[in-house]
Amino acid sequence: MILIGCDFSSSPTQRKPIVVAVGHAKAGRVQLQSLLRFDTLSAFADWLKQPQAWVGGFDLPFGLPRELVEKLGWPTDWLSCMQHYTALSRADIRATFKAFCDARPVGGKFAHRATDTPAGSSPSMKWVNPPVAYMLHAGVPLLIEAGVTLPRLHVPVAPVASPELLRIALEAYPGLLARELIGSTSYKSDDKTKQTPERLIARKQLLQALEVGQTRLGLRLKLTHAQHDTLVADASGDCLDAVLCMVQAAWAQAEHKAGDAHYGLPACDPLEGWIVTASSIS
Repeated sequence: MILIGCDFSSSPTQRKPIVVAVGHAKAGRVQLQSLLRFDTLSAFADWLKQPQAWVGGFDLPFGLPRELVEKLGWPTDWLSCMQHYTALSRADIRATFKAFCDARPVGGKFAHRATDTPAGSSPSMKWVNPPVAYMLHAGVPLLIEAGVTLPRLHVPVAPVASPELLRIALEAYPGLLARELIGSTSYKSDDKTKQTPERLIARKQLLQALEVGQTRLGLRLKLTHAQHDTLVADASGDCLDAVLCMVQAAWAQAEHKAGDAHYGLPACDPLEGWIVTASSIS
C-alpha cells in the first residue's frame, strides 16, 4: 500500500503549493518515491479521489476543541460539526473565534484539544500564525467528499469496493517528529530573509537523524542523493514536512499491520480527534 504525507495549504499557489510525499515502507525502512505539488485545491481534490489505496498523514487539524464547539452551540457529532463549519465563510470563522477569545482571560484565550499538549501543536481554532482553522475548513471537506476513512472520527457511508481502494487519512504534525530529533532548532521559513545557513544545517541534521533511524518510531528513511538534495534545498521546509508526515503515516501503517484497527490512534474524544504518534512519542 502507498504511503503519503501531505504538507497542506488552505490557499495553495504555484509559489506555495500543497506538497505530497509518496512512498512505501518495508522492514522498518521508509522509501520516498516522489514529491507531488498541487497549486489549487481542486487539483488536490481530484487527486484524492483517484482509485488507489493509501495510508496518509496530513498536516492539518481534523477537529475542533469540544470546549469551543459546546460554547458556540454547534453540533457535537463530528460529521455534523464539520458540515456546519464548512458552511461558514472564513470571515465568519474569524469573527466567531475572535469573539470567543476576546471574552476569555489573558493566557487562556484559545480552547485546546486534548491532543495539543502531548503533540505540542497549535490550537485548531487559530486563524493566524499558523492559520490552522482555515486549513481545517479547506482540507477536511475534501477528505470527506473523496470518501476517505478517518480513524476514530469518520467512516464513509458507502463502503469501498475492495481493500485495494481503501484510503486512510490521519492527522499528522511534522513539528512533533522534528522536535524529537533536533529539539526546538528552527529548520525552515517562508520568509526569504530568514532562510539562513543555520536553518540549512538544521535540515541536514534532521534528515541525517531520519536516515539513521534515531526516531522512537523505529523507522529509517531511505532517500536517493537527488531526493536528499531537494529536501535540503527547500528552505520553506514544505517538502521536508511532507516527508515527516509520510514517516508518521508509516508508523501508523505498521501499527495497523500489527493488529491495531485504529492505526495507532489511542481512544480519544470522537469530536476532537488525535494527532498520530503523539501519545507514543510523548
